Amino acid sequence: MTEGSHDCAEYAGLSRRGLIRGALAVGAGLSVATAYGGAFVETSYAATRSAPAVLVVLSLRGAVDGMSLVVPHADPAYYTARPRIAVPAASLLAKDSFFGLHPNLAPLLPLWNAGKVAVVHAAGLPAPNRSHFAAIEEVEDADPGSAARIGWLNRLIGRDAYAHPLQAVQLGESVPPVSLAGPQPSVAVESIADMRLSGADKWDTAGRRPRSMRTMWSGVGGPLGAGARSAMQAVADFGPVRATSATPANGAHYPDGDLGRALSAAARTIRGDVGAEVITVDHGSWDHHSGLGTLEWGEMQRMATELASALAAFFTDLGPLGEKVTLVTVSEFGRRTKENANYGLDHGFGTAMLLLGAGVRGGYHGRWPGLVDDANADLTVTTDYRSVLAEVAVRRMGASAAQVFPGFQPEAVGAIV
Repeated sequence: MTEGSHDCAEYAGLSRRGLIRGALAVGAGLSVATAYGGAFVETSYAATRSAPAVLVVLSLRGAVDGMSLVVPHADPAYYTARPRIAVPAASLLAKDSFFGLHPNLAPLLPLWNAGKVAVVHAAGLPAPNRSHFAAIEEVEDADPGSAARIGWLNRLIGRDAYAHPLQAVQLGESVPPVSLAGPQPSVAVESIADMRLSGADKWDTAGRRPRSMRTMWSGVGGPLGAGARSAMQAVADFGPVRATSATPANGAHYPDGDLGRALSAAARTIRGDVGAEVITVDHGSWDHHSGLGTLEWGEMQRMATELASALAAFFTDLGPLGEKVTLVTVSEFGRRTKENANYGLDHGFGTAMLLLGAGVRGGYHGRWPGLVDDANADLTVTTDYRSVLAEVAVRRMGASAAQVFPGFQPEAVGAIV
């Protein structure tokens, strides 16, 4: 049994239970799986506001190996520690004197060459945490020591008096991430087609289903009543997104799979302009204890291709709208420096964060700590991940760092202008 295998099994089990919870929510009449807080206002899109800037947070679940995606080719310990799975320096893209991109990230090269892709390496939590559950909760809550269960994105959308369930949307999953937990309303839905009231279809020509649901929930108090009214408001106000074409714009071609579908839905949501300021998407699993592989085979080369193709398609699909969209990747932690016997890597510490789109200062950022070729050696974190997110929240979203990350003093990273 490799390190972390019990944690990984538990992780998979919880994901299955999450799917069951989502299915039950659909069966109960609201295919919007979760909506927090808010008060129902019967409206025809009047409650939404246009979002001048949009933040897309892509969670690479399972703990991505940043040193495979963004290779420190000038650090000799990288090659001695990974004699079989290291990416050869000669194969790297966008190579400078120290770093280079995995060759399967080639679809991102046009964005990279345009200065729209940044990497912050050796980023992560301030202290090692190798439990998937504990680490991702810590990452998404981003308020260590607090007993309040409020995620950093919920604090971000709570920075002013405006509150609407479509201000923050999780796409591709019917269970919201910890980052959206809190008093501000948000929505989690698997697909745009699911953003509807069950039974309110072409057979309900008189609109009886929405009226009966409004009547049933209008006087119900407490979180359940508020959540139902908020969900119905979200369904009503999501109309402009449903009205957009499902065909990607500008010749964009998404890879088949959950990530491509979720990012395609994100592009439609942005195009529908229903006030979504934050969109979250999950992609995994990057938990490559075995079979990470080489350039010829393995999960890393396959998933790197999917990741890059989906991101490139997303910004192609957006076209000029991409000028208001910033995307950032997060992961719970990275992988060990040294490969294991199974062509994989066990749970580690630091990783690489990617930033794409509006406001990005392209290139490689962060302080490299140096690697050690040892079985238990990690990539040391030199940039607290909150410093990266704070830079995005302040410079792109107009937030206060103190409000989004209480008690934290961010350092300058330089990845966002």
